[in-house]
Amino acid sequence: MRDVELASNQIAQRFENEEFAIPPSRLSDIETKGIIPNIFRLYSFAAIYRREYRELLSFYGLELDGISADIGFGHPQKSHLTEASSNVRQVLMPTRLDPGFSLQKTADLRRAIEQWGTVPMAYLALFADDRYTYGYIGSEDFTMYPILPPGSFVQVDETKNKVEEGIWRSEFERPIYFVEMRDGFTCCWCSIKRDSIVLQPHPLSPVPVRVLKCPQEAEVLGQVVGVAMRLGDWRYSDFQPTLKVRSTLTSDVPGQLGKGA
Repeated sequence: MRDVELASNQIAQRFENEEFAIPPSRLSDIETKGIIPNIFRLYSFAAIYRREYRELLSFYGLELDGISADIGFGHPQKSHLTEASSNVRQVLMPTRLDPGFSLQKTADLRRAIEQWGTVPMAYLALFADDRYTYGYIGSEDFTMYPILPPGSFVQVDETKNKVEEGIWRSEFERPIYFVEMRDGFTCCWCSIKRDSIVLQPHPLSPVPVRVLKCPQEAEVLGQVVGVAMRLGDWRYSDFQPTLKVRSTLTSDVPGQLGKGA
């Protein structure tokens, strides 16, 4: 007990914060009365006993590897890059599928999964690709609504950060870009006009077209190549969608289908 007190005092001195110190009386309360130590003393325990901090958290029912299950309870208003699960070390995932499962056929994945298992993230890192980053569409960002509703998670290919021009037969063919602006992020269609970038929303969105200086005011981080979203959860009462001319869907030139970027 004396050793713990001395070691914790040295840690407290290094951080210049007495919250790291563990006096004998507090140590006794933790051991015998079930008192929960604060985050600073928990750090001291981890250092003194050479244990992982997250392991000590698990003693009190906090499993950081399960934090992804609680992410959906919060609804940030603005779109942003997400790193909430970057420190997760293990993940529960399917480890055996029904042999009859086929990618060519639509299926109920819950029925196709025969076994779930915990897999260390270190193994999944073998499949990692540094060219991708991930973004979250904020609860107030209706720029690409309804095809990218608020609350969606998007996968962004950072190697595709040049606005592509071409002819698009539908809104699903036209590239959607993840754009960083001075006041945040957004997902939208883009086109380049001299030294400016046009941030074009979906025709059914209440968000107006924005024209910003590129790259001083807006910069394309990459192209959206994947999305995970929920359907039917979002309504906007503060905005009434204004029907726009259909040609703005895929064209910058009236009367010419799909001319744009």
